[in-house]
Amino acid sequence: MMISVEFGLRILGMVVLAVAGWFGGEALAPYIGMDPLFTGVTIAAVGALAGLTITPYLTTRPLRWVRARVSELPISVLLMGTIGLIVGLIIAGLLSFPLSLLPEPFNGILPFVSAIGMSWLGVQIFVMRQKDIINLFRNRLPGRPVEAKEAKDKEKDKEKEASVLVDTSVIIDGRIADIARTGFILGTLLVPKFVLNELQHIADSSDSLRRNRGRRGLEVLNQLQKDGGVPVKFTDADPANAREVDDKLVTLAKKLNCAVLTNDYNLNHVAQLQGVKVLNVNELANAVKVVFLPGETLRVTIIQDGKEPSQGVGYLDDGTMVVVDEGRRQMGQSVNVVVTKIFQTTAGRMVFARLEPAAVSSSGRDAR
Repeated sequence: MMISVEFGLRILGMVVLAVAGWFGGEALAPYIGMDPLFTGVTIAAVGALAGLTITPYLTTRPLRWVRARVSELPISVLLMGTIGLIVGLIIAGLLSFPLSLLPEPFNGILPFVSAIGMSWLGVQIFVMRQKDIINLFRNRLPGRPVEAKEAKDKEKDKEKEASVLVDTSVIIDGRIADIARTGFILGTLLVPKFVLNELQHIADSSDSLRRNRGRRGLEVLNQLQKDGGVPVKFTDADPANAREVDDKLVTLAKKLNCAVLTNDYNLNHVAQLQGVKVLNVNELANAVKVVFLPGETLRVTIIQDGKEPSQGVGYLDDGTMVVVDEGRRQMGQSVNVVVTKIFQTTAGRMVFARLEPAAVSSSGRDAR
């Protein structure tokens, strides 16, 4: 159908421009000193050829382009654009009367300019703010507050479903299973296949210590899946521009816009330097340890010698090392100690203490 219409328009354009060329040639002949018949025929032939050639580019081709562009637009954009055009024309109609009272030539120009300007402005505003306008009318309909609340709940659920990339060191460490069981991890634990391959390679190592660590990591993953407290998903995503596992984790985290869960000191710093959020289990463990102040009294069991000849070392329930001055003589005993200072290291927190005076007196009597 479009081909027949285009052919008809070509013929029509050829005839119109040929006739126009004929009369134009006759009118132009006296001024150029040529025969009117020859001039009319020549210009008519040129007009006919031009009409046959350029008519589709002035009629059907632009219409095809407009139809193709309109078919690509969402129905919401078309609807908002139409409403904006109507609103713009209404405003222009209201302005046309006062503008027509202006003196010449403004009373004839400004109403037309205002109609064009208001139509364009109305279409632009309604298309650009279509979401806000649709939501405004939705919230005013009966039952919409409930749906709006459901939409907010869905957004919150999506936020909770944010993925966290898991490093091999965290899986081998094993504490991730206990943390996940407490519910402190929100979202999905995402385990890349290259991390799983590294874990399997460690589990197949000839070194018994590495082999046991790898098998422990596989057991931790299995436990996480069985517990179901935190969703665990595996992904085949493998950045091609990175070779090492740490580089792949950082690249993938940047691509997915998610955090990396790790215990690795180097990976921690490299990821932070590249703007990737890092969740470090060791930092979490140190953060939840009980804070002690100098002068507080603790009860600890001395189980080993310290670096200094007179020191004894014990451990609290959370693994905090307590170095007791003059505690070597209390080896194997539970004693009360007084905190003297706290020293924070990369490996954790160390508490330095001295024996409580009562324990020192008792020790002196035992010695005598």
